[in-house]
Amino acid sequence: MTIPKYEVITLFENIKKEYCYGNFLNGEWAFFDKCLDIIDPTSKKLVGRISQMKHEDVDNAIESCSSAQKEWGKMPTNERAKILHKAANLLVENQDHIADILMHEIAKDKKSCLSEINRTADFIKFTADEGERTIGEALNADNFPGVKTNKLAFVIREPLGVVLAISPFNYPINLSASKIAPALIAGNSVLLKPPTQGALSAMHMVEIFNQAGLPAGVLNTITGKSSEIGDYVVTHPKIDFINFTGSTKVGKHIASISGMVPLIMELGGKDAAIVLDDANLEDAANDIVSGAFSYSGQRCTAIKRVIAVDSIVDKLIELILPKVKELKVGNPKDSTITPLVNDKAKDFVLELMHDAEEKGAVRLIGGNYEDNLVYPTVYDKVTEEMRLAWEEPFGPVLPIIRVNNIDDAISLANKSQYGLQSSVFTMNINNAFYVAKRLEVGTVHINNKTERGPDHFPFSGIKNSGMGTQGIKYSIEAMTRRKNIVLEYN
Repeated sequence: MTIPKYEVITLFENIKKEYCYGNFLNGEWAFFDKCLDIIDPTSKKLVGRISQMKHEDVDNAIESCSSAQKEWGKMPTNERAKILHKAANLLVENQDHIADILMHEIAKDKKSCLSEINRTADFIKFTADEGERTIGEALNADNFPGVKTNKLAFVIREPLGVVLAISPFNYPINLSASKIAPALIAGNSVLLKPPTQGALSAMHMVEIFNQAGLPAGVLNTITGKSSEIGDYVVTHPKIDFINFTGSTKVGKHIASISGMVPLIMELGGKDAAIVLDDANLEDAANDIVSGAFSYSGQRCTAIKRVIAVDSIVDKLIELILPKVKELKVGNPKDSTITPLVNDKAKDFVLELMHDAEEKGAVRLIGGNYEDNLVYPTVYDKVTEEMRLAWEEPFGPVLPIIRVNNIDDAISLANKSQYGLQSSVFTMNINNAFYVAKRLEVGTVHINNKTERGPDHFPFSGIKNSGMGTQGIKYSIEAMTRRKNIVLEYN
């Protein structure tokens, strides 16, 4: 295979050698003998290669993180914040180049690539500022009944140590930085394991942190087959915290073997858009189409099912279908619907579609595909017997499920194994809060599509959708521990 011309770069040339990207270890780019190919999902051309590391390489990376963290944790927060601000500025300055890499590596449309990079820069800046606002507290002992001794408690926050950050393919810049930046501002060091498909983009971001002046060893990377290094790194005795975004299956496995290491996990979702009979259907249709089909539905917070009351379903469908027809399909340079990340992803989507059709679902639009490009597809009359009602396709397929009333909608939404997000569309504020308070999810959006952010809002999932709370302040808190210093005085 040949390397496409768009991969020939100069600014970041030091991060790769003969198109095999190295890993950032102790302030330098290290190169390894074995490499994995990264293929452009659209052109099927080779974008680049990433290194396959062994257990001893992982040991070296973690040891470097552990050693560097001690001095990094002592650095004043304002000094750490300056480095983060510089990294954010450099990220924006290099956004066009990095967006091109991102577009070709994961087939995300160019506009969304640029949006991801700018959002990430804003995230890093806000994190730096939030870190400077993070303070401890002082407590008087005599506030508690029966205590006469004069004591003061000074409660301070300290870093946990080495944070293992594991990010997914769909947002390799943003969902890497959302783990890295809060960990760094809190005084931790970070070992980043980027996704295989997405690692090239992530490595460019790591070099940005390097250029911003991050001390050697504070941020290291590892790449390779998860089957070879995955279990090894999550069970390593010098890992102090794990921040993982990915599938529920992998997340459960990590939780089962990682022992007493604290975790934040963002896993799968089956986010519902509940549409009631008093909803503004035009607005609901706009949000549903945008929420379901952006980046071909390859988002954990994508709308993955519509649950609508019978009285308005037909009208809602009349509004949804023209908007789906308007979606541009094809090349990531200018399309909303782009190729899925690989053939395995495409095959799974088709499997769910075939199951639904065999069991009586009515396909309203789409259903066709070319290679791993699946056209936007909408099904009506999806029932609980169909896998599409419950499983997460991670593709551009939207099932519509009909219910009799508001309580049936809530009951059906809550039957899911997932509990990430849901939306409710209604013009009645009482109905909105009636639904919101009863849905078993981490976030409920009222008259808006399911989505992540703003990034300082709390973000969490329940059931099989994850554990712990993200969001800038909450992530910083999760990656620090409280230490209590007690002073007794006369």
